[in-house]
Amino acid sequence: MSDLKVKLRADLTTAMKARDELRTATLRMVLAAVSAEEVAGKEARELSDDEVQAVLRREAKKRREAAEAFGSAGRAEQAAREQAEGEVLAAYLPAQLEDADLAAIVADVITRTGASGMKDMGKVMGAANGAVAGRAEGSRVAAEVRRQLG
Repeated sequence: MSDLKVKLRADLTTAMKARDELRTATLRMVLAAVSAEEVAGKEARELSDDEVQAVLRREAKKRREAAEAFGSAGRAEQAAREQAEGEVLAAYLPAQLEDADLAAIVADVITRTGASGMKDMGKVMGAANGAVAGRAEGSRVAAEVRRQLG
């Protein structure tokens, strides 16, 4: 079993003992998503730490989008709940890159790939996403690539 999944389960037990409803519900939701990912496909398999992190990133993104949707619909209570769940998930993810660091990585990738315009965006995005390795959301990376290529 992956170390991250073991940590999630241990933290769930701790949250249940502490009667922390938000943390308990969030960790149960994430572990359910991990379990669903493990049995998806032709045969069941054990997820690696990187795959568990990918599930965590996907769930955190869902929480951010839901919080924005609830906020724009005037449902502040639900938006706050989604934000709080997102903060619980963020504790298990690597720290996000600052804008300056992301700009430097993208500039380096553009130099290495020899990209000269928007026609090379796909090539730059592939290399840049590999370089940031989950430390920045794809939309942030794409915006920075567009800014530098455009």
